[in-house]
Amino acid sequence: MGKIITITSGKGGTGKTTTAAALASCLAALEYKTLCIDFDAGLRNLDIALAMTDYAVMDFVDVVSGKIPLVDACSGSPDISDLFFLSAPIYEIPESIDESAIAKMYATIRKEFDFCIIDSPAGLGRGFRLANSDVDMSIIVATGDLYATRDATRAADALRELGVDNLRLIVNKVIPKNFKKIRTTVDDIIDTTGVRLLGLVAEDKNVFSAIHTGTPLVLYKKRKAIYGVLDAARRLTGENLPLFEMK
Repeated sequence: MGKIITITSGKGGTGKTTTAAALASCLAALEYKTLCIDFDAGLRNLDIALAMTDYAVMDFVDVVSGKIPLVDACSGSPDISDLFFLSAPIYEIPESIDESAIAKMYATIRKEFDFCIIDSPAGLGRGFRLANSDVDMSIIVATGDLYATRDATRAADALRELGVDNLRLIVNKVIPKNFKKIRTTVDDIIDTTGVRLLGLVAEDKNVFSAIHTGTPLVLYKKRKAIYGVLDAARRLTGENLPLFEMK
């Protein structure tokens, strides 16, 4: 049975969508059949991060409404074998989507894919609750600043209230000298959120370049950030990799 994993954050600007795309791409590059779903109804951007803007036709509401079977609605990546994408709707609002239909879609996904990475909407509203219903794990993406850490803690509390106990943390956009300036550490973020660390991802200006040249980050020639995401992906597949704090 496949695993459904949401990528969440308490606030925008943490790099959640880019992380979701990179993590799905890494899992597919490791030869796991992987579906990536944009759950941000009305504000979808995951197709850009996946370099699949011209390939996304159907959205997940087409599936949950019974209009189109899951396997027909998913678009395959032109660049990465085993990577598939399902878009968010443009005009639907989360309040109009049936939670029981989402659970039914998830059940089908578990039969068809090894992993499903879901880009959850920022914030803790209805879309957040829909995306995180009946999932196997939720990964919270935070940066080292106090705002992101506080909101990550709120997200973790909200996820536990939804019954999601399998939580992990990715600390993104890490710049070691900035941690020193504000006198904090990754351990402080872990202690504050109460969430187990999955990976550290370095700040990387090439993420911007990869997105704007339509290249998946895992395939971009300069991609410092991808190594932290790749390690996180390998841990999800069961590899026992040490966690090194960036110096």
